[in-house]
Amino acid sequence: MFFSILAHHTKNRYVTFQFKRSGQTIYKYFHAVLRSVLKLHHFFLVHSQLIPDDSTNPRWQNFKGCLGALDGTYIDVQVPIPEKARYRNRKGQVTINVPGVCDMSMKFVYVLTGWEGSAAYSRVLRGAINRTHGLKVPKGNYYMCDNGYPNYEGFLTPYKGVRYHLNEWSTRRSQNAQEFFNMKHIRDRNVIEHTFGL
Repeated sequence: MFFSILAHHTKNRYVTFQFKRSGQTIYKYFHAVLRSVLKLHHFFLVHSQLIPDDSTNPRWQNFKGCLGALDGTYIDVQVPIPEKARYRNRKGQVTINVPGVCDMSMKFVYVLTGWEGSAAYSRVLRGAINRTHGLKVPKGNYYMCDNGYPNYEGFLTPYKGVRYHLNEWSTRRSQNAQEFFNMKHIRDRNVIEHTFGL
Protein backbone atom coordinates (compact mmCIF):
# COMPACT_ATOMS: atom_id res chain seq x y z
CA MET A 1 0.00 0.00 0.00
CA PHE A 2 2.81 2.41 0.96
CA PHE A 3 4.73 1.87 -2.29
CA SER A 4 1.56 2.08 -4.33
CA ILE A 5 0.83 5.52 -2.91
CA LEU A 6 4.40 6.72 -3.49
CA ALA A 7 4.88 5.23 -6.93
CA HIS A 8 1.57 6.30 -8.42
CA HIS A 9 0.86 9.41 -6.34
CA THR A 10 -2.60 8.04 -5.61
CA LYS A 11 -5.06 9.85 -3.40
CA ASN A 12 -6.34 8.48 -0.11
CA ARG A 13 -9.87 8.00 -1.46
CA TYR A 14 -8.64 5.84 -4.35
CA VAL A 15 -6.45 3.72 -2.03
CA THR A 16 -9.37 3.11 0.34
CA PHE A 17 -11.37 1.74 -2.59
CA GLN A 18 -8.46 -0.28 -4.01
CA PHE A 19 -7.45 -1.95 -0.71
CA LYS A 20 -10.94 -1.94 0.84
CA ARG A 21 -9.81 -0.20 4.05
CA SER A 22 -11.01 2.97 5.73
CA GLY A 23 -9.32 6.29 5.06
CA GLN A 24 -8.25 6.47 8.70
CA THR A 25 -6.55 3.04 8.48
CA ILE A 26 -4.76 4.01 5.26
CA TYR A 27 -3.58 7.27 6.85
CA LYS A 28 -2.45 5.57 10.06
CA TYR A 29 -0.37 2.85 8.42
CA PHE A 30 1.02 5.01 5.63
CA HIS A 31 2.42 7.43 8.21
CA ALA A 32 3.70 4.60 10.42
CA VAL A 33 5.72 3.21 7.51
CA LEU A 34 6.83 6.70 6.48
CA ARG A 35 8.15 7.44 9.98
CA SER A 36 10.06 4.14 9.93
CA VAL A 37 11.61 4.90 6.55
CA LEU A 38 12.63 8.38 7.70
CA LYS A 39 14.42 6.85 10.69
CA LEU A 40 16.56 4.88 8.22
CA HIS A 41 17.93 7.99 6.50
CA HIS A 42 21.18 7.67 8.51
CA PHE A 43 21.84 4.38 6.69
CA PHE A 44 21.10 5.76 3.23
CA LEU A 45 22.56 9.27 3.39
CA VAL A 46 25.99 9.60 4.95
CA HIS A 47 28.38 12.48 5.60
CA SER A 48 31.25 12.99 3.20
CA GLN A 49 34.61 11.60 4.26
CA LEU A 50 37.66 13.55 3.21
CA ILE A 51 40.38 11.68 1.33
CA PRO A 52 43.21 11.42 3.88
CA ASP A 53 46.57 12.98 3.02
CA ASP A 54 48.28 9.62 3.50
CA SER A 55 45.86 7.77 1.21
CA THR A 56 47.44 4.86 -0.61
CA ASN A 57 44.41 4.23 -2.79
CA PRO A 58 45.75 4.76 -6.32
CA ARG A 59 42.33 5.84 -7.53
CA TRP A 60 41.95 8.78 -5.13
CA GLN A 61 45.47 9.71 -4.02
CA ASN A 62 45.79 12.37 -6.74
CA PHE A 63 42.80 14.35 -5.45
CA LYS A 64 43.56 15.53 -1.93
CA GLY A 65 40.65 17.44 -0.43
CA CYS A 66 38.09 15.68 -2.62
CA LEU A 67 34.84 14.71 -0.92
CA GLY A 68 33.27 12.72 -3.77
CA ALA A 69 31.52 13.26 -7.07
CA LEU A 70 28.46 15.17 -8.31
CA ASP A 71 26.24 14.40 -11.29
CA GLY A 72 22.61 14.47 -12.27
CA THR A 73 20.14 12.10 -13.81
CA TYR A 74 16.77 12.49 -15.46
CA ILE A 75 13.76 10.62 -14.10
CA ASP A 76 10.64 10.30 -16.25
CA VAL A 77 7.52 11.90 -14.77
CA GLN A 78 3.94 12.57 -15.71
CA VAL A 79 2.79 16.15 -15.39
CA PRO A 80 -0.33 18.06 -16.48
CA ILE A 81 -0.30 19.00 -20.17
CA PRO A 82 0.15 22.77 -19.60
CA GLU A 83 3.37 22.09 -17.64
CA LYS A 84 4.97 19.60 -20.05
CA ALA A 85 7.11 22.22 -21.78
CA ARG A 86 8.89 23.09 -18.50
CA TYR A 87 9.67 19.45 -17.80
CA ARG A 88 10.84 18.53 -21.32
CA ASN A 89 14.61 17.94 -21.31
CA ARG A 90 17.04 18.46 -24.18
CA LYS A 91 16.26 14.97 -25.50
CA GLY A 92 12.53 15.72 -25.66
CA GLN A 93 11.51 13.53 -22.71
CA VAL A 94 9.31 14.77 -19.85
CA THR A 95 11.52 14.42 -16.78
CA ILE A 96 12.78 15.92 -13.56
CA ASN A 97 16.46 16.74 -13.13
CA VAL A 98 17.84 15.02 -10.02
CA PRO A 99 21.36 15.99 -8.93
CA GLY A 100 23.13 13.60 -6.60
CA VAL A 101 26.42 13.59 -4.72
CA CYS A 102 28.18 10.44 -3.57
CA ASP A 103 31.34 9.72 -1.64
CA MET A 104 34.22 7.44 -2.63
CA SER A 105 32.35 4.41 -1.24
CA MET A 106 29.41 4.92 -3.62
CA LYS A 107 27.10 6.14 -0.85
CA PHE A 108 24.80 9.08 -1.51
CA VAL A 109 25.63 12.18 0.50
CA TYR A 110 23.09 14.55 -1.08
CA VAL A 111 20.13 14.17 -3.44
CA LEU A 112 17.76 16.90 -4.59
CA THR A 113 14.52 16.27 -6.47
CA GLY A 114 11.95 18.53 -8.02
CA TRP A 115 13.85 20.48 -10.68
CA GLU A 116 12.11 20.38 -14.03
CA GLY A 117 13.94 18.58 -16.84
CA SER A 118 14.55 21.79 -18.80
CA ALA A 119 16.62 23.31 -15.98
CA ALA A 120 20.32 23.69 -16.80
CA TYR A 121 22.88 21.97 -14.56
CA SER A 122 24.32 25.32 -13.46
CA ARG A 123 20.89 26.52 -12.33
CA VAL A 124 20.21 23.26 -10.47
CA LEU A 125 23.60 23.40 -8.73
CA ARG A 126 23.10 27.04 -7.75
CA GLY A 127 19.70 26.12 -6.32
CA ALA A 128 21.18 23.21 -4.35
CA ILE A 129 23.91 25.44 -2.86
CA ASN A 130 21.56 28.31 -1.95
CA ARG A 131 18.95 26.21 -0.10
CA THR A 132 18.73 26.45 3.68
CA HIS A 133 19.66 22.79 4.15
CA GLY A 134 21.34 22.53 0.77
CA LEU A 135 24.62 21.16 -0.46
CA LYS A 136 27.48 22.47 1.66
CA VAL A 137 31.15 22.18 0.74
CA PRO A 138 33.70 22.85 3.51
CA LYS A 139 36.32 25.50 2.71
CA GLY A 140 39.32 23.98 0.94
CA ASN A 141 37.42 20.88 -0.21
CA TYR A 142 35.59 20.07 -3.42
CA TYR A 143 33.40 17.64 -5.33
CA MET A 144 34.32 16.43 -8.82
CA CYS A 145 31.76 17.03 -11.56
CA ASP A 146 31.62 16.90 -15.35
CA ASN A 147 31.71 19.75 -17.88
CA GLY A 148 27.94 20.21 -17.66
CA TYR A 149 28.51 22.00 -14.36
CA PRO A 150 30.26 25.34 -13.87
CA ASN A 151 33.66 25.52 -12.19
CA TYR A 152 32.37 27.08 -8.93
CA GLU A 153 34.45 27.19 -5.77
CA GLY A 154 34.11 23.75 -4.20
CA PHE A 155 33.47 21.99 -7.54
CA LEU A 156 36.20 20.70 -9.82
CA THR A 157 35.49 20.17 -13.51
CA PRO A 158 37.88 18.84 -16.16
CA TYR A 159 39.66 21.03 -18.69
CA LYS A 160 37.31 22.11 -21.46
CA GLY A 161 38.23 21.37 -25.06
CA VAL A 162 40.53 18.50 -24.03
CA ARG A 163 39.81 14.76 -24.38
CA TYR A 164 37.56 13.68 -21.56
CA HIS A 165 35.35 10.63 -22.14
CA LEU A 166 36.69 7.19 -21.25
CA ASN A 167 36.18 5.77 -24.74
CA GLU A 168 38.58 8.42 -26.07
CA TRP A 169 41.40 6.91 -23.97
CA SER A 170 41.31 3.45 -25.52
CA THR A 171 43.22 4.46 -28.66
CA ARG A 172 46.14 6.51 -27.31
CA ARG A 173 47.81 7.73 -24.14
CA SER A 174 47.60 11.23 -22.75
CA GLN A 175 49.69 13.78 -24.65
CA ASN A 176 50.04 16.54 -22.03
CA ALA A 177 49.29 17.45 -18.42
CA GLN A 178 45.72 18.61 -19.18
CA GLU A 179 44.82 15.32 -20.88
CA PHE A 180 46.43 13.38 -18.03
CA PHE A 181 44.38 15.37 -15.50
CA ASN A 182 41.17 14.76 -17.46
CA MET A 183 41.92 11.02 -17.64
CA LYS A 184 42.40 10.81 -13.85
CA HIS A 185 39.37 13.03 -13.29
CA ILE A 186 36.96 10.90 -15.35
CA ARG A 187 38.17 7.65 -13.82
CA ASP A 188 37.60 8.94 -10.29
CA ARG A 189 34.43 10.91 -11.01
CA ASN A 190 32.93 7.83 -12.63
CA VAL A 191 31.99 6.62 -9.11
CA ILE A 192 28.80 8.74 -9.34
CA GLU A 193 27.85 7.13 -12.67
CA HIS A 194 28.17 3.70 -11.06
CA THR A 195 26.17 4.84 -8.00
CA PHE A 196 23.28 6.10 -10.12
CA GLY A 197 23.46 2.88 -12.14
CA LEU A 198 22.98 0.62 -9.09
